[in-house]
Amino acid sequence: MKEIKHFINGEFVGSASGKTFANINPATNQQLGIVHEAGKAEVDQAVAAANAALKGPWGKMPVAERMAILHKVADGINARFDEFLEAECLDTGKPKSLASHIDIPRGAANFKVFADLFKNVPTESFMLDTPDGKGALNYAIRKPKGVIAVISPWNLPLLLMTWKVGPALACGNTVVVKPSEETPRTTTLLGEVMNAAGVPKGVYNVIHGFGPNSAGEFLTTHPDINGITFTGETRTGAAIVKASADHIRHVSFELGGKNPAVVFADCDMDKAIEGTLRSVFANCGQVCLGTERVYVERPIFNEFLSRLTEAAEGMQLGAWDDACTSMGPLISKEHQQKVLSYYAKAIEEGANLITGGGVPEMPGALAEGNWVQPTIWTGLPETATVVKEEIFGPCCHVQPFDSEDEVVAWANDTKYGLAAAVWTENTSRAHRVAAQLDAGIVWVNSWFLRDLRTPFGGMKHSGIGREGGVHSLEFYTELKNVCVKL
Repeated sequence: MKEIKHFINGEFVGSASGKTFANINPATNQQLGIVHEAGKAEVDQAVAAANAALKGPWGKMPVAERMAILHKVADGINARFDEFLEAECLDTGKPKSLASHIDIPRGAANFKVFADLFKNVPTESFMLDTPDGKGALNYAIRKPKGVIAVISPWNLPLLLMTWKVGPALACGNTVVVKPSEETPRTTTLLGEVMNAAGVPKGVYNVIHGFGPNSAGEFLTTHPDINGITFTGETRTGAAIVKASADHIRHVSFELGGKNPAVVFADCDMDKAIEGTLRSVFANCGQVCLGTERVYVERPIFNEFLSRLTEAAEGMQLGAWDDACTSMGPLISKEHQQKVLSYYAKAIEEGANLITGGGVPEMPGALAEGNWVQPTIWTGLPETATVVKEEIFGPCCHVQPFDSEDEVVAWANDTKYGLAAAVWTENTSRAHRVAAQLDAGIVWVNSWFLRDLRTPFGGMKHSGIGREGGVHSLEFYTELKNVCVKL
């Protein structure tokens, strides 16, 4: 039984209250360990340590030295790759084939990419004419925003946490991280890597717990927090906005999505099937960028549906360390019941169930895990519950369409606007449709292909602000103008 403590000011510490909660393996529902729950005292300690480091060695460190340390952090993750892989897979249940190619290497890369980026982004300067003819010089400098609260999710715990921590530290900030209570392991393990890389005490802090009346609420309402970055569901984001309003803090949110894929008749069918299969079922559908609405041009509808169904039925559910496993469990029993309620709702509203729709039979200890079948429906109107609401499970509704205008209207008929995918070999159509879709990122003939230099974030209820490239620097720094009269 592993005991998972907070990481505050460079040390692992327990909760003064003695409060703990269980760390559960979602594939078996067996307890893996206990996690200390932070109270207000631990949050105060973490924020104080972060502030002290900001005013101390981290804040005074030369940029080149800071960047070298962040490169060591990335190297430290890669040096302990197998430990991070096992920790991530035990917490989430995801197959190692997925985590070893995406979660761990990308989690490490976030430190190097943003360290290198920060060194090479210029600011602006202007000469100003003045009445005396001597002029004035204006130039901008970037200053760290301060102490950043990082609230990270359970679906890609290391990757999405370092996506925030990497640029925050590169810009000279310090952080207090609250990982999801479901997935505490890799965020905690990173504390050991930070110490080994020479990161000063207090720069990286981790507190564990829940949201209301726990670590999350105490952190987001803390008066000494200078910015909040959050990835998670829209409802929680709204609560954080309200909590942060009293202290007028900047927020950066990536929230929910109900993402469409638009498949035109002139697509490369093999690529469209492979990409859509991944976008619907990867990580058991627990990806904010995943596809839950698939629109297929009528001439190829039957063939596309048949091939997607065959591919879905060929997916192998199993343990994370089984090389044959292509899909793991849902994160929790609670989430399993939520997804199953949508499965039932789809049938209640008249869906044509093509495949799945229930709980698979699993062998041995896996029988107690949070499993659901990959599921495909057709036949529902655009007003149906499972077409409108985010499910966050391995499922999609597939709908035929007849015209470009029709499918663009359907794709945009949602309160969300996070991501979309377009499958076509017609270059003009690809550009034309991509420009019309209300989404923060639109993939053409691909999915989950990310250049970390580009803006990332959602429209409408899918988020506030952008991160990635210079856009991360804009959130994690304050621009200051210096005006020098000559």
